[in-house]
Amino acid sequence: MAVTSFSTSPVLVRWAAPLSAYEVTAWRVLIAALSVLTLALVQKQRLRLNTGDLPKFTVFGLITAVHFGAYIASLNYTTIAHSLTIVYTAPVFVAIFSAIFLKESISPRKWVGVAIVVVGIAVLAGFEPEMTPRKWLGDGLALISAIAFGFYSVAGRSQRTHYSLLTYAFFVYIIAAVWMAPVAIATFTPGGYGLRQIVSVVLLGVLPLGLGHTLYNAALRHMHATYANLIASQEVTGGILLGIIFLNEIPGMSAIAGVVITLLGIVMVLL
Repeated sequence: MAVTSFSTSPVLVRWAAPLSAYEVTAWRVLIAALSVLTLALVQKQRLRLNTGDLPKFTVFGLITAVHFGAYIASLNYTTIAHSLTIVYTAPVFVAIFSAIFLKESISPRKWVGVAIVVVGIAVLAGFEPEMTPRKWLGDGLALISAIAFGFYSVAGRSQRTHYSLLTYAFFVYIIAAVWMAPVAIATFTPGGYGLRQIVSVVLLGVLPLGLGHTLYNAALRHMHATYANLIASQEVTGGILLGIIFLNEIPGMSAIAGVVITLLGIVMVLL
């Protein structure tokens, strides 16, 4: 369910243009926080954060802001296929960070699958016939997003016994919005807010983030963060398909080969 929600993100981001990536990110995390707050009120849950945990959640919010901000910015410079596939090198970082911070390792056999994922990314970017400085910038932003996604996933799993799902999600999203606010104000584009942009931003907050990432954080409470992240990587498939349907953004053969190799590595880890 989370992946289905995630897959709408790239198309909605493109439809939010010409709003800056940082405006879109700020609105997105704010709307997601309000969505979670609304659900909590309906369920009569009180969302409380221990004062002593505020510094920790401030870092979690920053990680979240970097992940979404870099991802959305990357879509301004590179293709959906490149951005999503590079973002989903995240399982490599999740596995490393889980071993370091949570003492949760995966078997050596499954590291082979992780290695294949990396090879798939190399094929995706290394054999692209039309790599430009602009596309390299987009790919670099996607890689920053992937690393932040690794930290984000480990953070979500680390708090599973300390806070309820909605409490954790609300405070992470709202603190991310606070982090993004100054950058969003600095890049504000008042003339860019038409009906399409407003609807796209609202849907980005409610669907892939408010629903999708909250469900993803729920999954993190029940399974190894690497496995949850690998399943989430199916956003690559869904996002590319929606990009073809709605944006006519058709990936090249090297991109398709890279995606296929990456998904093969994912299957090997999951099995």
